[in-house]
Amino acid sequence: MTGIPDTVAYFNGEWVPRSTIKIDPLDRGFYVADAIYDIGRTFNGKSFKMREHIERLYRSLKFVRIDPRLSEEEKFDISEECIRRNEHLRKDVGDWHIWQAVTRGVAGFRVYGVPPTVLIQCVPVPFASYAPYYQNGAHIVVPRTRSYSSQSLDPKIKHYSRMNFNLAELEAHDIDPESWPVLTDENGNLTEGTGYNFFIVTDGVLRTPGDNTLLQGITRMAVIELAERLNIPFSEEDLQPYDLYTADEAFLCNTPICVLPVTKADKRVIGDGKPGPVTQQLLAAWSDWVGLDVVDQMERYAADQTTIMS
Repeated sequence: MTGIPDTVAYFNGEWVPRSTIKIDPLDRGFYVADAIYDIGRTFNGKSFKMREHIERLYRSLKFVRIDPRLSEEEKFDISEECIRRNEHLRKDVGDWHIWQAVTRGVAGFRVYGVPPTVLIQCVPVPFASYAPYYQNGAHIVVPRTRSYSSQSLDPKIKHYSRMNFNLAELEAHDIDPESWPVLTDENGNLTEGTGYNFFIVTDGVLRTPGDNTLLQGITRMAVIELAERLNIPFSEEDLQPYDLYTADEAFLCNTPICVLPVTKADKRVIGDGKPGPVTQQLLAAWSDWVGLDVVDQMERYAADQTTIMS
């Protein structure tokens, strides 16, 4: 595959080829990032935790006072229909991201009550972006760029105002081109990555930052659910770079990657430098949960797939 297939998408009440979608330059989502989004995915063509993703989307919309003019149930039904309409293309791509976006619409400053821009689309899970890291582990860099203060912008909102994430990725790339940034708050506590949460394991205990400074990730909650099923001790707490450097294991998690091992942080080896046993246990349990070997799928489709932005 050399690019994103031209799937059918829902755009402002109509089903259209994704390639024909045009965003007005005066759309507030375009020129002031006045937009909310969420991304789910399928496994074997079936949506996973779709309702949880839509509920989070609507919490964000409510907080920023954008009316999508669709109920949560309507959004759910349209999202499932989007998957069905594109099923004939899935054999070539493996599985889909279900990408939801709602902007405040075309309006000037301080103008509200206009029709929102509403988009639901299927795009391939970018397996080629992630597959190389499951065997040897990903690398983390803790950049100088910070997470937004929760006093300025609540991290529970899933929004498009992400310049700090862009800068963190650039900074991490300068240090280690293969790295994934994990940011800190104004107090130096680790928070989250640029679209993913993270966990460490110390003496068999799964540890992760509390959700007062990060997005409440659907996959993060799924990992916690799996840990409870597997009787893995779990703790939410403030974590500093010291805790990451001295951990036995570390991993990242989000919708496309599920559970991704980490073996280096700021060029320091984590544990023995290999994906750890708790990480592997969680990854195996995830595969059982969704009914397919997620690593095998990553590797099979990565061979035919160019890197696509997630």
